[in-house]
Amino acid sequence: MTATLNVAHLPETSLWANRKCLLMCSIVAVANMQYGLDSACLASLQAMPGFLRVFGYPDPNLRGGYGIDRTFQQLIGSLLTLGAFLSSIFAGAFAHFFGRKPALWLACLLTAAGAAIQIGTTNWGVVYLGRLILGIGNGFLVTFSNIYCAEAAPAHLRAMLVALFSEWVTIGSIVGAAVTNVTSKSLDKSSYQIPLGIQFIVPAILAVGLVFVPESPRYLVNKGQLSQGRAALEELRGDSLNDDNLELEWVEMVKGIEEEKRLASSVGPLEMFRGTNLRRTLLCFGVIATQTGSGSWFLISYTTYFLVVSGLGVDEAFKYSVMKSCLGFIGVNLGIYLMRHVVGRRSIMMIGSLIQGLCMLIVAITATTSAGTLVARNCLIAFTSLYMFAYNAFVGAASYPVATELVSTRLRSWTVGSAISLGYFLAWLTGFCSPYFINPENMNWGAKYGFIWAGSNFACGIFFFLCLPELKGRTLEEIDELFERRISAWHFKTTKTNITEAVLKEVRNWEGGMAAVTKGTLA
Repeated sequence: MTATLNVAHLPETSLWANRKCLLMCSIVAVANMQYGLDSACLASLQAMPGFLRVFGYPDPNLRGGYGIDRTFQQLIGSLLTLGAFLSSIFAGAFAHFFGRKPALWLACLLTAAGAAIQIGTTNWGVVYLGRLILGIGNGFLVTFSNIYCAEAAPAHLRAMLVALFSEWVTIGSIVGAAVTNVTSKSLDKSSYQIPLGIQFIVPAILAVGLVFVPESPRYLVNKGQLSQGRAALEELRGDSLNDDNLELEWVEMVKGIEEEKRLASSVGPLEMFRGTNLRRTLLCFGVIATQTGSGSWFLISYTTYFLVVSGLGVDEAFKYSVMKSCLGFIGVNLGIYLMRHVVGRRSIMMIGSLIQGLCMLIVAITATTSAGTLVARNCLIAFTSLYMFAYNAFVGAASYPVATELVSTRLRSWTVGSAISLGYFLAWLTGFCSPYFINPENMNWGAKYGFIWAGSNFACGIFFFLCLPELKGRTLEEIDELFERRISAWHFKTTKTNITEAVLKEVRNWEGGMAAVTKGTLA
């Protein structure tokens, strides 16, 4: 080894230099497109005449001439989140024994089966079964794709690569909204069967793509498979690092995981709530919970239907749903840029909760003071669109990077899996309760439902300000050290860590030993 090692941190290499890692993480992150596709389809099907002719009931007093049973509406949304909740609970155990890639392959099989069941039936009970199976697959897709990207990415690109979650969800939403906008004109079964059919795209692409992606190097090291872990790291880094810096990253990874094992006697779900892991677990749970607390699950699941019951025509509602998805895509890319080049994760989350809360508050106030007017209609369109842009740019883009960074390598699959299951439970609760608030047959709040989400967003902002540490630029092993030292959230950004210097010393000692051996051999 001849190059000089960077004592402070590994070099922040370019995207082009990390093209192999970017490509492989992009392949894995395609998994999240499935959630975007299904969310867009579900939000649109509930306002689609062809779907309502099969699963709804005629009602000349409603826009479009058809209504949907509240129980059916609740269950087709909530059963998917229930399935995802169940699979996320068991994600930790599955990953501990089988790894990240097998979990994603199983998810591909389940999501394809769930889509096929929904396409082939007109029976409510069978639809419920399909939604549950699809949800189980979606839970694994979301959990393990984000864990993989967090563990595979270099520190300076981790937020960007984990934020591919939002990128692919939004792409899926755009595709789903565009397809349903076209098929909504049809009055037969094809109007909803075609959107459901495009859900075969993701499992097909992902199942093939995973063949060319290595297993997570941190998972392999944690299982004691050091040679396979080193090979996986070399494949992911490509030519982005010279030999010295690759060795530094490798030794830091191994040393960090060994230190975690030394400090803990066991690995399992209860370990998440012991010692310093309790704080990390609660923060991870809190960050994931703010996705629901922001109101995003409500708008993602019920956008088109919400617009219709709030006064827009069916055709208008479908078109504006497509527009909002496109704005969300722009927002995601803005958020990725801001996290990488401008501000940290903590600031992104606080700014987002403030903007989102104001959008919801304005929509609700206008619906209260100017109900049924053109002003209320235009305000609804403008500020729900701005909300989706802001959510995708801020909380939506940053929440998964932050949640996966907060927890230790040994417990990442357990903690992130259980946190995502909590997120899905809250999403299920939102999906189950929202129709009661907005459905004309029940409370009929319409856009006034925004009052609840405005207050919730402001509460999330207070949580970010008081509790969330800044993790930008830290390796996962540095984050482990900071939590182990019990550094407060407000001092994370400025506290120096010791692990890099310790690793550097270890590498140099190894170099010195090798040099001595070489010298003795030559003599």
